[in-house]
Amino acid sequence: MLLQELVAVTDAVAATSSRLAKVAALADVLRRLDPAEVVPAIGFLLAAPRQGRLGVGWRSVTSLEAPHAEEPSLTLSEVDAALDTLARADGPGSVAVRSAELEALARRATPGEWDLLVRIMLGELRTGALEGVLLDAVAKAADRAPTAVRRAAMLSGDLGETALLALTGTAEQLDAVGLRVGRPVMPMLASTAASTAEALEGLVTDGRRVAASIEYKLDGARIQVHRDGDEVHVYTRSLAEITHRVPEIVDAVRALPAEQLILDGETLTLDEDGGPRPFQDTMARFGSETEAAAVLRPWFFDILHLDGRDLLDEPLSARLDALARVAGDARMPGIVTDDPARAADFSREALAAGHEGVMVKALDAPYAAGRRGKSWLKVKPVLTYDLVVLAVEPGSGRRTGLLSNLHLGALDPTGEFGAPGGFVMVGKTFKGLTDATLRWQTEHFPTIETHRSAYALHVQPVTVVEIAIDGVQRSSRYPGGVALRFARVKGYRPDKRPEEADTIQTLRTLLRG
Repeated sequence: MLLQELVAVTDAVAATSSRLAKVAALADVLRRLDPAEVVPAIGFLLAAPRQGRLGVGWRSVTSLEAPHAEEPSLTLSEVDAALDTLARADGPGSVAVRSAELEALARRATPGEWDLLVRIMLGELRTGALEGVLLDAVAKAADRAPTAVRRAAMLSGDLGETALLALTGTAEQLDAVGLRVGRPVMPMLASTAASTAEALEGLVTDGRRVAASIEYKLDGARIQVHRDGDEVHVYTRSLAEITHRVPEIVDAVRALPAEQLILDGETLTLDEDGGPRPFQDTMARFGSETEAAAVLRPWFFDILHLDGRDLLDEPLSARLDALARVAGDARMPGIVTDDPARAADFSREALAAGHEGVMVKALDAPYAAGRRGKSWLKVKPVLTYDLVVLAVEPGSGRRTGLLSNLHLGALDPTGEFGAPGGFVMVGKTFKGLTDATLRWQTEHFPTIETHRSAYALHVQPVTVVEIAIDGVQRSSRYPGGVALRFARVKGYRPDKRPEEADTIQTLRTLLRG
């Protein structure tokens, strides 16, 4: 298939806000792919090439001045091979290799194709075709049940391979995709509630209050751990493997009384008194390739597999019973109750211990990998949202010479206020930035610069930051009609992707009157 066909479909998808139209356009292209093109094409459509990091930045592609082709000739396979070359380039001479490959690719591409390639390589396609839309398109193209495609993708953690199986395999092969120790699955996600009482009220079944699991919500990093005998693998929430960085977690899991495990949990570092350190300290240790003094402590709140028994589809009550048998001191503190007063007391205990809040979980719910539903609800005393940095302004006074004031954007998946899958500005803040954070962002943001205006350095919308707010207010200044109130930075979230940011629609639900 020619790359030009992907240009046409991405343009069509970006031009419509209709989910059905997006799915139909994508399905039409997917049906026409050769089997060898499926995995690369899925990566291109998600702006997440199968090669992972390419070693290519904004300056690398924008500094090219090569003339483009007048007629399309590039195939998907040729582009995939070029990205292989970029990803493999390493060591002395790698800069020259990448430059030569980029120039050759630019010369082969038409202007429209090059625009698409740049957005793919930089991870900012923004067509509004997020993973859910693409999964539905795969199901339509393959004439498979959407639920079967979604489950296979969640359990395999690989949308490209799932698409290949759906399009070339049988329905029985697709249904056979299941949990496998050593292969990460997409994590179950939580919605939010304003209080434990509200969360419990949301779990009422047939008009009667039911008990729920109330657990500490740590200000840590999500981990998924797989064990098969002495072999242990540790993954982040984005399914990146970090086993070699966290030997203390590996040792802790090897000490548990089981041979095969898949555990879901969080990790953080503790201070000298046993209290939680700030999230930034945990992430600094989490991302370190070198030995560090700070030690990560794991806490597990769910178990998906135990010694040959898959627990994914069993209710949380059964999973917690299994977890209690193996996790010991590594189990997340929690209680089971249907009493709003007891739940509120436990929430206060969590806050007094220095944690973010609590999770309220339905005891009858299975583990819905990759989905954000109402079975898990997080309750935190301060409203916090994950937003994306769109631009940053130079500081003044004691911050002269540093990049300070952040322009913040919320995700607009439907294009209601702009481009589908783009970001809508909702405010600015310079509050909550430590000296170390100021130094970090001053070094970081110029590396992803797109352009400069009179007042700000504009950047690729890829950096997620957790922002605490007191609420929102109506605003005619921003296209989404909403502005943050008393926004302050809690910390950057390198563990999260921009498409995981909170949406403008979520923020608008906070408006009153």
